Amino acid sequence: MTTTIEHTHPALTPVALGALALRNRYAVAPMTRVSAQPDGTPTGEMADYYAEYARGGFGLVISEGTYTDTAASQGYLNQPGLAREEHVAGWRVVTAGVRAAGGRMIAQLMHAGAISQGNPHQSHNVGPSAVQPRREMMPAYGGSGPWPAPKELTTAEIDDVVAGFAAAAERARQAGFDGVEVHGANGYLLDQFLTDYTNRRTDEYGGSVADRIRLTARVVTAVAEAVPDLLTGVRLSQTKVNDFTYRWPGGRADAEVIFAAVADAGADFLHIASEGRNWLETAKLDDGSTITALAREVTGLPVIANGGMHDLAQAREVLSGGHADVLSLGHGALANPDLPARVAAEEPLAEFDRAMVSPMVTVANARRWRESLRS
Repeated sequence: MTTTIEHTHPALTPVALGALALRNRYAVAPMTRVSAQPDGTPTGEMADYYAEYARGGFGLVISEGTYTDTAASQGYLNQPGLAREEHVAGWRVVTAGVRAAGGRMIAQLMHAGAISQGNPHQSHNVGPSAVQPRREMMPAYGGSGPWPAPKELTTAEIDDVVAGFAAAAERARQAGFDGVEVHGANGYLLDQFLTDYTNRRTDEYGGSVADRIRLTARVVTAVAEAVPDLLTGVRLSQTKVNDFTYRWPGGRADAEVIFAAVADAGADFLHIASEGRNWLETAKLDDGSTITALAREVTGLPVIANGGMHDLAQAREVLSGGHADVLSLGHGALANPDLPARVAAEEPLAEFDRAMVSPMVTVANARRWRESLRS
């Protein structure tokens, strides 16, 4: 029997992510594009951008971080939202385009918290504690200078945050998404609660790692209960957009507590991110195992691994070695929106060029970069 070209690499084999059947194991990672209308409504240009990945063969497309309410969740100007009916209508066009091209799409729900650098709805940032974020705002996303110290959230305001995620999940269902991913990674609000140096609370949300993960778990449960017919996942990371070196202080022990908490809360999958780093740099634990394999072991759930997955040898090892079930690609997908088709045809992959996201990370800049190659 002759093996077909589609199955020469394990990433090209079908997989079930919970109840969601995917044609292969390649996913587009969530990447902020700051290309929505000023009110947060997705545009036709965004619909074309996302559909291109599905036409290129990606089995799953995860949206950029999408804000959940018209209070403190928005992180960037021209970031898309799922907080108003206009947002639902705009996203409905996007999801229809992805589905028509054979892909599936998940909405990533995000609250920026203390590292918001563009929110017209509120004059101050919020966080678990009044701790000024490290480093400075990101020019590629329209910011400059240091972040201010945030206002500490009250318990009532925390309840509002949870309700905002649940309401946004319901809007995601109305917009035609196949699932939602709770953004608990990369230094945004939920990750700020998990991180020891940004969370100095003395109530039930602060102190031990079991208490610091409490808010993320509450959000996962609220989302899963709001949209029981959709897939509910959670993205976690050690590194952050404003701290590439941070690791969970308790190492493997912390990871086991964190993974068990979100699984018990109702997550259908875990997405382990590697902000600004390759999977190999961030996945290894002190005992030589990997954090993604540990997530699979602790929870029994499918795991998405992120970080340099355009490297075919690494991708093969991650899947064949039992480290993850699905691979999410950022820079590799930007440079190769047809990457799965190229891998199937054994064609070379294009290298990522930082000009694609300079001076800002917009869809228009990436399009102009591609057009310049054709001229």
